[in-house]
Formats: sequence, C-alpha cells, structure tokens
Amino acid sequence: MKKIEHIGIAVKDLEKSNKLFASLFGKPHYKVEEVESEGVKTSFFDVGPNKIELLEGTNAESPISKFIAKKGEGIHHIAFAVDNILDEVKRLKKDGFIVLNETPKKGADNKLVVFLHPKSTNGVLIELCQDDTK
Repeated sequence: MKKIEHIGIAVKDLEKSNKLFASLFGKPHYKVEEVESEGVKTSFFDVGPNKIELLEGTNAESPISKFIAKKGEGIHHIAFAVDNILDEVKRLKKDGFIVLNETPKKGADNKLVVFLHPKSTNGVLIELCQDDTK
C-alpha cells in the first residue's frame, strides 16, 4: 500500500456538508460524482497530499444510507492507494483478511476499488484503490 488515498465520510446532506467542509478546509470541493451501482453521490476535497470523500446515499437501500441509519454521520472508510489491486487482494486473502468483493469494481474519482470487511480489520472498513487506466 502506497499511501492513504482518501478518508470517506458518510453524510446525510451532501450540499450542506460541502458548505461545512469548504469552510473547514478553506476551499471548495473539486468534484461531485454519482456512482449509481453503489447508490451514492460523492464529493471530493483535496487536503494536503490526501483527499476527503463525502458520501451521501441516493436511496434508502444504499450502503451509505444503511450506515447512517445504524451509526449516524461520520467516518465510513479509509482508502489506500495500491499499484496492483489484484495482487493486493491475493496477498490479503492469504493473510486471512475478509475481502468483500474480490473482483475490483468501478468506484468514484476514476478508481477501481475493493473493500475489506471490518470484522478482519479491527472494525474499520478498508478500501483499496487503483487508478482505472481503461
């Protein structure tokens, strides 16, 4: 793993949260994107060498909506940049981590993503991200 790529924060109202975090960081978000397959609308902020991703569920059945209903707004996941996501999945599975989706899927911000189950990472949802060069 190369670095923390971003920290994902679940929010109820993306527009309201964009204003809040723009005030906090002193600059606006640089991108809003919807990932229909995940039922989520995202917004990204550059903060130093890392990014913050705000996530709003677009329907009641989306993972983000369910997360907020159960735990409230807050940190949802930590994403790490990797060079070869398939190699990382193999390595992590071999080491006993629970991989939620072994086949990388298209995520926001032009990334291929895989998630690790929080049960195998001390309660933290971990996302692996690789630039999607397709």
